[in-house]
Formats: sequence, C-alpha cells, structure tokens
Amino acid sequence: MKAFLSLKSTIRTLLIAVMALATASCGFHLRGNYMLPDDIAKLSLTSFDRFGPLTRQVESQFKLHGIESVPPSPTVPNLHLISESTGERTLSLYQNSRAAEYELTYNVSYRIVVPEKGSQTYTTKVNRTFLDNPLTALAKSVERDMIEDEMRQQASRQIMRQLARLTADFNKLEEEKLEAMMEDGTETNTSVTTEAIEDTQAGNTLFADDENPSNKAE
Repeated sequence: MKAFLSLKSTIRTLLIAVMALATASCGFHLRGNYMLPDDIAKLSLTSFDRFGPLTRQVESQFKLHGIESVPPSPTVPNLHLISESTGERTLSLYQNSRAAEYELTYNVSYRIVVPEKGSQTYTTKVNRTFLDNPLTALAKSVERDMIEDEMRQQASRQIMRQLARLTADFNKLEEEKLEAMMEDGTETNTSVTTEAIEDTQAGNTLFADDENPSNKAE
C-alpha cells in the first residue's frame, strides 16, 4: 500500500513538472496562484490615487505573484487604475421601513497597456451584503469599513486573474484586426473588378458604333 501511494505521488509530481515545462515554453510562468505571461514579468503601476488602499492592495498582489514593479516607461507594460466606486441598494426593510440589509457593490475600472500589442480597458465588480443594525452604530461603521477593504482585496485578485488571461485577449484582438483587414481587402478588390467590367462594356459599345457607320448616319 505504501509503495502504491509513493508511486502515485511520484506520477503526480512528474505530471506537474511536465505541465510547468510546457507552460513555460509557451511564454507563461507560474507566479503565485496564476500562470502569468512573461510579457508582464515587469510591470509599471499607475493610479488615480497613488497612495490609496486599492493601489496598496494591487502592489501586494504584485509581490505575492513575483511581478517586479518598475517605473513607467514606453517599453514596459503598464497597469493603470482608472477609478473606483462604491454603491448600495436596499435588500430588506425593518417594520418601521428603515433599511435592514444592503447589497454593496464595488467597481474598479483599469487599463492594461502592452507595448507593440495594444491596450485593453476592463471593469471588475464585487458584491457583498451588509446588515444595518441601528442599535450598534459604531460597530456598524467599523464592519462596513472592513467589508469594503475585503472587497478591494477581492477586486485586486480579480485584476491578477485578468492579467493571466491577457495573452488570450490580445491574440483575439489581433485576429479581429486581421479579419477586418481581410474584409476591407475583399471589398476593394470587388469595386475594382466592377469598374473594369463597366469600362470593358463601354469600350465594346464604342467599337460597335465605329464598325457600323450606318448607325451614325441615321
């Protein structure tokens, strides 16, 4: 039994090693919990609030996933945090019509720029419920602050997941551009062919008139 478990563990280790090598050869490396493209091994971070809590959360994710944060440069990929917003809506009421439960929504808009590949803008959203107890006003305020901080943490993790999908997004964008160029080329060729046919028809009519002088006399 021990030998079987040892063999199973060895096979699992070999499979993980093979997957890691295959992924590395495709331009990806395992950083933290995500396979991130080599293009963003070095990444600059800019933000609407350079020293705000969201920026600090994203910087922590950089460290966790082994991304080197570097100063902005035209040759270095950039993650720019554009904005954040928090909203709420009432889910339930007390008997006196006061709000008893809220749904909090936290939105982050950000843009990723990779030199020679392009830029993409994304929005990530996090939802949480929040109980409003009027008898514990101070505790309620502290609890809400904690919830909003947790939402920022989750949003920063979602940004990292999006970075892991970055190569696929840019490949799709390149395919769409190529298809658009091919469609434009097809339309241009069609118009040229049409003009050539019309010119040929006009020339044939002219020569026909020259060969039949009786038509001119009439």
